[in-house]
Amino acid sequence: MDDISRRALLSACLGAGVLVSLPGAAAPGISTAEDAGLRGDPFMLGIASGEPWPDGFVLWTRLALDPLTEDGLGGMPSRSIPVAWEVAEDAAMGKVVAHGLEYAHVENAHSIHVELRGLKPGREYFYRFRCGRHVSPTGRTLTSPAPYETPAALAMAFASCAKYEQGYFTAYAHLAQDHPDLVLHLGDYVYERRSGTDVREEARNRDVLETVTLEGYRQRHAQYKSDADLQAAHAIAPWLVVWDDHEVDNNYADDVPEDRSPAEMNDTAARFRVRRAAAFKAYYENMPLRASSVPAGADMKIYRTIRWGQLANFHMMDTRQYRDAQISGGWGKNLAGRLDKNRTITGTRQEKWLLEGFRNSTQRWDILGQQVFFAERDRNEAAGIDDVSMDSWDGYAASRRRITQGWVDAKVRNAVVLTGDVHRHWANELKVDFKDPASPVVGSELVSTSITSGGNGSDATFDPIMAWNPHLKFFNNQRGYVNTRITKDSLRADFRVLDFVSRPGSPVSTKASFQINDTVPGLEPRA
Repeated sequence: MDDISRRALLSACLGAGVLVSLPGAAAPGISTAEDAGLRGDPFMLGIASGEPWPDGFVLWTRLALDPLTEDGLGGMPSRSIPVAWEVAEDAAMGKVVAHGLEYAHVENAHSIHVELRGLKPGREYFYRFRCGRHVSPTGRTLTSPAPYETPAALAMAFASCAKYEQGYFTAYAHLAQDHPDLVLHLGDYVYERRSGTDVREEARNRDVLETVTLEGYRQRHAQYKSDADLQAAHAIAPWLVVWDDHEVDNNYADDVPEDRSPAEMNDTAARFRVRRAAAFKAYYENMPLRASSVPAGADMKIYRTIRWGQLANFHMMDTRQYRDAQISGGWGKNLAGRLDKNRTITGTRQEKWLLEGFRNSTQRWDILGQQVFFAERDRNEAAGIDDVSMDSWDGYAASRRRITQGWVDAKVRNAVVLTGDVHRHWANELKVDFKDPASPVVGSELVSTSITSGGNGSDATFDPIMAWNPHLKFFNNQRGYVNTRITKDSLRADFRVLDFVSRPGSPVSTKASFQINDTVPGLEPRA
């Protein structure tokens, strides 16, 4: 490649926000740590990758010298800091295939998002960052397969709901040790509100406050990211992330907060949007997301589809930002409004995107990565009396029916819904009409318990409501996550559980396993 062509390609790529390294290009120069004014390790929040596509992925880090400073800026100087990055084919970083230089800017809390292109599909890669004499840990990541390829298998883990004060993140460490190729996080990555039941020594004697400002949200993310177990889970594989409610405010719905407290900036829609904008900005700064998810004030697009060759579509959804307000604050009996045909939990545009995705799908598996309980879950045994959660899809029954009927009409080969939120493991079979006993099973739902939220839990494996909700096939009240192995013939799910989270070091075990066979909706228990 001649110099003119090289400069033209570099200019075009940089103008599009893509960072590349051309063959034969010189290694980037970088200031020393002393020149940058950094007297300590700036990689205290770890590293991460995400958004895999056939020729690349996003690389992320955020510099911090003192992560919990009150200004949310991690003790960093008020200027841009140069950071080098490199990608290699081996863990020893001896076969470097791409490298470059980015600047961590103070207005983005010194976070970096590198959108890398030009790599080979379906490959394992390794990456790290360098800032002066300081070198980050090395992370493992993958590109997705080529669009026409059907890989033999995909090891995918998913998790949700990690409240820092309520337990140790041992589950994340075990997840990393299980060595997945892809991790989905389905929301409540951080919690806006501190609890009064701290079990971590380092969380005690801190003010019990609700986070409402950009500084506070940045500090909360930094607190979580400082955890070594979470850092290990990020470093083992690329992540696909979506939020639920606690990244902003408990049980919020679009511009409607949980309550109208002036102290929580919830007293008007306008003030709540200021709070939401702060939460969204901090979320983007701390996640390995593409530039297409950069927030515009109080709006941020996170629904998107990631394709794993011809094996699977991952439709990552947002059931918070566009939903109608809940009819009531919690569970409700016979609330007819939940059946309103116009109610939506996704918003019109996202629903259209998802239904089009079903119609255009050629993959073996269409997997919905979303937040709240999808199957009907009626707490009242009496016929004709519904007692269901207004915050889940039960509170938006027509919206659920449109989505379910959509994948049936599109003849989706295998539909699987992944869920978090409820701090319990569940495995459910899905129907278009849960009230009709003859309605066929058309899909499956796998629900991950929490990483820590709710504390240790208990080894309960049966909920009484399962007796009159026969589509609910499995329940467990311990903490943990879910491992899956996806092939063209089946999807196996292992529900992983911990004995405790109130102290470090819990062992992990598989409480139950289920298999979904190709073109056979429903759950088959496995030993």
